[in-house]
Amino acid sequence: MHNKPANSSTPLHDIIRNRWSPRSFDADKAVDQAILTALLEAARWAPSCFNDQPWRFIVCNKSNDAAAWEKLLGCLAEKNQLWAKNAPVLILSLAMQNFGHNDKPNRWSAFDTGAASVSICLQATALGLASHQMGGFDAERCRELFKLPEACTPMSVIAIGYQAEAELLSEDFKQIELSERNRKPLEESFYFGAWGIKE
Repeated sequence: MHNKPANSSTPLHDIIRNRWSPRSFDADKAVDQAILTALLEAARWAPSCFNDQPWRFIVCNKSNDAAAWEKLLGCLAEKNQLWAKNAPVLILSLAMQNFGHNDKPNRWSAFDTGAASVSICLQATALGLASHQMGGFDAERCRELFKLPEACTPMSVIAIGYQAEAELLSEDFKQIELSERNRKPLEESFYFGAWGIKE
C-alpha cells in the first residue's frame, strides 16, 4: 500500500499525519461489524452546538445489504463510481436542518456533521482502514431512494475499506493516488488577531 504522510511544518499526531483519501480499495476484504461500530461510535462523540448531534448517517455495507450499497453507489458521480465500486462500505452523511430541542434552524448543523464525519475518518485511520469523503453525488436521488425527510441536507458520501495497491486503478487515478499531498502554506489561511494579520 502507498502511504502519504503529511509533510507538516511541525510534528503532528500519527493519526492526523497519516489520514489521507485514497481511491484504491480492496473489494475482497469486508469491514468487520465491530470495526464499523467503532467508526460510528467515534462520530457519535463528535462535538456539536447545544450537543444537538444533528448528524445522521445511512450505512450501506455491501457484505450484509448489497441492495442498499448498490443504491448509494448509483447515486455517486460516474467518475467516483469507477473507484468507489471497490469500497465495501459507503456511508451517506446527512445534516438535520433544525435543532432537536426547539425545531429552530440550526446554522451549525453542516459544520457539526463535518466534525462527526472527520471523526469517522480518523478512527478509520487508527484502525488501519482507508476513508474517502465525496461531494460528487446526486443529493436529490439520495433523497428519493433512501426516503429522506425534508428537513435534512445530504452532505457527503464516505467510502470505507481497506486500502489496495495503486496499480489496480486506471492510469488517471493512479497518478493522483501516487502524487504527493500538499496544502496551502499556513500564512495563506491562518491570521492572528484580525483578517490578514500574519504572525
